[in-house]
Amino acid sequence: MTAHGEMIMEYPSADTVKLVLSGAWKLGGELPGDDKVQQTLQDKPGVRKVVFDTRELATWDTGLLTFLMNLSKFCSRQHININSDGLPGGAKKLLELASAVPEKKDARQAEERVEFFTYLGDETIYLVQSAGALLAFIGDAVIAFQRLLRGKAQFRRADLGSIMQAVGAQALPIVSLICFLVGLILAFIGAIQLQLFGAQIYVADLVGIAMVRLMAAIMTGIVMAGRTGGAFAAQLGTMQVNQEIDALKTLGISPMEFLVLPRMLALGLMMPLLCLYANLMGILGGMVVGVGMLDIGLIEYYNETAKAVGLWNLGIGLFSGCVFGIIVALSGCMRGMQCGRSAAAVGDAATSAVVTAIVGIIISTALITIICNFLGI
Repeated sequence: MTAHGEMIMEYPSADTVKLVLSGAWKLGGELPGDDKVQQTLQDKPGVRKVVFDTRELATWDTGLLTFLMNLSKFCSRQHININSDGLPGGAKKLLELASAVPEKKDARQAEERVEFFTYLGDETIYLVQSAGALLAFIGDAVIAFQRLLRGKAQFRRADLGSIMQAVGAQALPIVSLICFLVGLILAFIGAIQLQLFGAQIYVADLVGIAMVRLMAAIMTGIVMAGRTGGAFAAQLGTMQVNQEIDALKTLGISPMEFLVLPRMLALGLMMPLLCLYANLMGILGGMVVGVGMLDIGLIEYYNETAKAVGLWNLGIGLFSGCVFGIIVALSGCMRGMQCGRSAAAVGDAATSAVVTAIVGIIISTALITIICNFLGI
């Protein structure tokens, strides 16, 4: 059965029009148009108020709301007041909600131009706030580590084992490929120059010292920043979106101890081992070039590498790897804990974690190099 809506216009006073609505005002039915009301209001310039009587109104849906919105826009242009007291309660609330914050014309296309010094000031404030948040997060991590040393940290040991496997054994293929190719590239570039002086044997020195002292740790750190740091940020960011971190706080469990501490420990413990393995793969890559292209004997290459690489070089590389692991873990966890409440925020957190970790690795490499040079090692 087709729904019908009826409307009668009454004039209680010279400046007031009453709209008596009855029947079923539903989409798909026969509804009176708003053009009749608009024509009446234009023909009577003295009308300044519109009221409603809906006591005979049976049912309604968005068809009634569409009529009311069109009428409201017309009355707004004509400076006519609409009294919605006579409307149904639900229709009145929806009408108020729809007209509460009207969209500005061309609001989406308009772009506000920001002055240079305003932009510079905002970025400076953001930088200071970010530095403060970083220091606060590092402080919380140190407190969680102190509780671990006292045996009071709350986290599952099984989580630590699974994370160590994820950041250790499962990372061996990509670390093998990258470090083998880096060693091969270093040897190839060094061979081109050293062949000019007939000093091809020193390719072993170049590759061995470069990989063991610095390059293996840096390349492993960058690989782990992209592979593991981003994963940490995405995991914790998803937990933030799903309010799982809020649930941990409600249960009295510290997220720093339960989530951040196992990841920091896992990377701090596994990165030196990964660096040892990366040293081996880099030296093997250099050996392929030395033995295959420069006609250096296998035993001769090995002896030259063993003579060139000292324990200090190995210690510096392992220490750098441990530092890089902690930096990657802190960057990923910090960005994940700071994540917003949307899917886009999770992606932004993962990207920011990778960038923060790589910047931290480069800065710490410079500091370690300066300290080693100052100490003469």
